[in-house]
Amino acid sequence: MAAHNRWWEIGEIVFGVPFLLGIGLNIALPLSIYPAAYQPAGIAIGALLIIAGVSLISAARREMARFQQPTDPGQPTTGLVTTGVYGFSRNPLYLAAVLIFAGLAIALNNLWVLGGTVIGVIVCHFMLIAPEERYLDEKFGDDFAKYTAHVNRWLGRR
Repeated sequence: MAAHNRWWEIGEIVFGVPFLLGIGLNIALPLSIYPAAYQPAGIAIGALLIIAGVSLISAARREMARFQQPTDPGQPTTGLVTTGVYGFSRNPLYLAAVLIFAGLAIALNNLWVLGGTVIGVIVCHFMLIAPEERYLDEKFGDDFAKYTAHVNRWLGRR
């Protein structure tokens, strides 16, 4: 048993589809986040967010590999990973997706993509995170409860 059993229940779809819709909407009705004069700063800020997101993905995947756990929520897990980046975020891979897509929105100066990222966060919570948390709670019980008591869902420790 795994947290998800449908091929489309993954972060790439949950964040990628709103991103593509945002690109399409921007072609039909362009909406900027900031004035064109700030484009160089927007590109720099966006690039930093994208680099942070890619770095976070790399760190999260390394930590999961260290404990021989899958990063695909469609695969069953045998252990709870609470160290490394998982020590300050219960969902570093989804947090990384937010950083990457927000970075793209800012670099592209595309308000539609930024709005799509917000939609992605909401859908991610209900479609991906909530079922994963139920799965981990059922599978690891008290250990997962202790982990959730100390590490926030998105970012930070309690």
